[in-house]
Amino acid sequence: MPLSDAEVERYARHIVLPEVGGPGQNRLKASSVLVIGAGGLGAPLLMYLAAAGIGRIGIVDHDTVSLSNLQRQVIHTTERVGLAKTESAARQIAALNPHVTVEQHRERITPANALELMGGYDIIADGCDNFPTRFMVSDAAFFARKTLVSAAVGQFDGQISTFKPHLAAPDGTPYPTYRCFVGEIPPRGSFPACEEAGVMGALPGIVGSLQAMEVIKELLEIGEGLAGRILMYDALWARFFETKLAWNPDNPLTGKTRTIKGLDPDHYRD
Repeated sequence: MPLSDAEVERYARHIVLPEVGGPGQNRLKASSVLVIGAGGLGAPLLMYLAAAGIGRIGIVDHDTVSLSNLQRQVIHTTERVGLAKTESAARQIAALNPHVTVEQHRERITPANALELMGGYDIIADGCDNFPTRFMVSDAAFFARKTLVSAAVGQFDGQISTFKPHLAAPDGTPYPTYRCFVGEIPPRGSFPACEEAGVMGALPGIVGSLQAMEVIKELLEIGEGLAGRILMYDALWARFFETKLAWNPDNPLTGKTRTIKGLDPDHYRD
């Protein structure tokens, strides 16, 4: 479907970019993204995906808005405290861009529903806040053959990478999976949760915006993505670091001797 006059005006700064143009903007309009979590990372991620004109956005979150969320989860407002986060986010997206369709999934993502949820979208973006879910989402994206842009934040540090282990890297090996980066789910308590350790409110805004950029690049197939690389940000010292990430032939998901062949809930217990 061609862009309307209103859409051409709305996306004018995209359309003049040689890497995007009218065909690229139409491609974004025809695309769909599943966002896991409407919290600190999900807030800027959802807003920039919607502003960019992604045609259909799914939001998975079972929680409601609380006052303590508002220091960083800028898609929500004081008046929406107590409202489902999916509904709050959908209202904000509608106010920003009425051309975007939002699909609310007010539930936890689990081994039982992950593949069905992911199956209806082109790309997955994960902003969850715990290791078991992060591992499960990564494994599910592999089985669903979906590219995953995953990010995490804590205190003053953030990280982001893109995982597509269902595809082969230029050297013929699979692209690395999250399990090549973090071998096993860390024991409970190894990394304190946000409510215990704290997080600077602006940090998820920075990392979530990077996440939106990487999703858009993957959809448009422009630039160099983060598959095979981890980008880290130290907010206190205003520094970015990058490290290479290679396929681990011993990882249990895509290694030479695979032991994970499905989404067994026992794989995701900490």
